This record gives sequence, structure tokens and C-alpha cells, in this order.
Amino acid sequence: MQLSYLSSNRTSHHRFATSTLAAAILMASYAPTTVAAEGISDNEIRIGYLADMSGVYRDPIGPLGEDAINMAIEDIGGSVNGANIVVFSADDRNSPDVGSSVVREWIDERNVDMVTGLVASSVTLAAVSLLEEADKLGLVNGAVSSGITNEHCSPNHIHWVYDTWAMSNGTAKAITDEGHKNWYLLSADYSFGHALEADVTRVVTENGGTIVGSARHPFPSSDFSSFMLQAQASGADVIALNNAGGDTINAVQAAGEFGITQAGQILAGMVLFSTDVRSIGLENAQGLQFTKAWYYDLNDETRAWAERFKERTGSMPTMVHAGLYSSTRHYLEAIKATGTDDTQTVRQQMADTPINDIFATGGYIREDGRMVHDMYLVEVKTPEESQDEDDLFHIIRTIPAEEAFRPLSESVCPLVNS
Repeated sequence: MQLSYLSSNRTSHHRFATSTLAAAILMASYAPTTVAAEGISDNEIRIGYLADMSGVYRDPIGPLGEDAINMAIEDIGGSVNGANIVVFSADDRNSPDVGSSVVREWIDERNVDMVTGLVASSVTLAAVSLLEEADKLGLVNGAVSSGITNEHCSPNHIHWVYDTWAMSNGTAKAITDEGHKNWYLLSADYSFGHALEADVTRVVTENGGTIVGSARHPFPSSDFSSFMLQAQASGADVIALNNAGGDTINAVQAAGEFGITQAGQILAGMVLFSTDVRSIGLENAQGLQFTKAWYYDLNDETRAWAERFKERTGSMPTMVHAGLYSSTRHYLEAIKATGTDDTQTVRQQMADTPINDIFATGGYIREDGRMVHDMYLVEVKTPEESQDEDDLFHIIRTIPAEEAFRPLSESVCPLVNS
């Protein structure tokens, strides 16, 4: 029986209430069916989308991430083996306490099967702990800390898009190998920034470089003037921005005000999104090198999917939007193949099935929960090189999957060789 998919009202994505926690939870439902779904609890597959809807990660992930999830649901046919698919979404406000409260309510009251999004690393670590206790599944797409599948790995979550090991290994190694050996590190003062700081330090020193200074800024921050003056005074060849979203945008803009790159210092963004580059502008962002997990101009298939996303939302997708689509669809395909939404059965099926879609070719899920795939070193184009508003990057190098992520030989995850 074909189900009619009832999409959330487009404008509802932009009305996340902040007065109460309950008001932050929005629900998109699907038309009922009389077909029984054997092996699927409640005859429904219940997905929770937890993300920053109003803060520094709103633009690169935020409300439009739900569109990516809904596209995956629609592309699989709107239902799985006769079971309805229900999506809940909430603004975590970048707070571990808020995120934990939402996830606990979803588990206890709504019997959610899977939670995705999971953006700020601090929120993610709190959420996946609850998911492991309840034997539910987490698909981590937004968070970057490599510890999520290292010291904090579990049999109940999978890390899909990127991590700090991959982002730092691609960018810091390339810049250090070019002879820029002295680095200053500016890091967001929470778990993600700390993890990225540690990974950049490792890559720089392993490749013959030196950390000449560092500072940590509050998360989030709007004024980076004092931090940029410190970085400028350090005399470092490279200033690494170990932050993301609005923090990175504000830091790059501050650097522009002080003429840092014009004076010869290199600004290295460790986690940048296409939305960040648009906000900064090609004039200020040109020449920035950084690592990406996905770009909509990789090939005809990625471009076609991105154009569908833009037609739906008005914006080209980021790498996290593509990851949300890919991971959600892979999850639903695993339920379809196994006939159950049992967490461990579905996770095993996901791990046994290669990922070949708009996000990855030949991707696979390791025993530590890391989804391994190619990464890309890119450079921001000059205004003269750009053909239109969506033409932002040169792909300098494809980083093969086996080089892109932390090798299992260096893992401390207890699931490895257990």
C-alpha cells in the first residue's frame, strides 16, 4: 500500500519556540496504514532529529537538516515494509542538559528508535550515553570530535560525516608539508575544540612543525579582536581556527580587519562549510584551504541531488545535509532488508552493507562505528574564478578513505578486536 507523505509546513522549520522545552519539539507525521509491519515495534519507525536550530550551527546544519532526512524517507517510498515513519525534531540550544532532556523524553515517552543530527560534541556525548543505556541507535552527523568513535565509542552509535582526526590530518599535513612550520592554535573552549586542538598539534609536530602559541575562546564568541591580535603577535606562519560555524566566520572576519593574511600569515580553517564561505565572501575567503567530507560539485549525481535540495529549501546543501540523507537512507534500507527495527540487528546490517550513494562511494562502517570514506582537500576560489554563487571551491586532492581516518591500530575503542 502506497502511503501519502505529509511534509512539515515549510515555514515551521523556522519557528522553533524557545519558551519551553516541549515547545521545541516538532513532529512530522505520515498517513496511517492498515498493513502490519512484522518485526517493527509499534508498527512505526521513529526518528529523532536533534540539532542546533538557532545558534552558531543553524546555517550549516540546523532546520534544513530535517529536509535532508525527509528526502531520504521520500526516496525510500515513504514507508518501510508497511510501517509508518515518524520524525521528531528539537533545538538542543547547544546545551548538553537540554539535549539530554530531549533524548530522554524521546526514549521514555515516544519510544524513538534512532536519533540523528547530533551536532555539538558535548551534546552528542551526553546523548549517545543515553542511547546506549536504552539500546537505541545514534547516527552522528554534525559533531566533529574524533573521540566519538575512539575513547567514547559504543555499539549504539555510528559517526558518519567527518571527525577532527580527518579534518586536521588533511589540512594541517598539507600546509605543514608546504613548509609552513610554525603554528598558532585558536580553539573553541569545549570538547570539540579541545579534540581538534589535540589532533592539529599531533599532525603538525609529526610533520616537523612547532606550536608557537595557543588560546581558547568561549563558545560561542562574537568578538575575536583580542584573540587575533595575540595570534598576529605570535609571528606564527599559520593560525589554525579550531572552531566551526559562526565562530569561524567571526574569526575570519576579524582576521580580515587586522590584515592578517595580507601581512603574510596563513589562516587555516579546520572545519568550514559552504555556508561559511558564502557568509565570509570570496574576497576574504579566497585561498583558504581546508578539508571537506563532501561537495555538491563532485559529480553529476551529487549535483543533481543538490539541485533537488536547493529547489526544496532555497539553499545548496552542506556536507552534513548530505550525510543526514545518506545515513538515514542507509538506516531505513537496513530495516527493510532485515524486517526489524531491533537496534543491534539493524546496526549489523548497516555495517555489512557498503555505502554507495550521493555521499560516498565504497564507504563502510568499521567496528568502532566510524563510517570510512574519501575526504577532499579544497581551496576557496577567487571571485574571478567563480562562475556563480554556488561555484566556491577547487578540489586540490582526494584523500583516500584508508588515509582519511584514524587507523584502527591507533584506536583505544574497546570494540576494536574485542
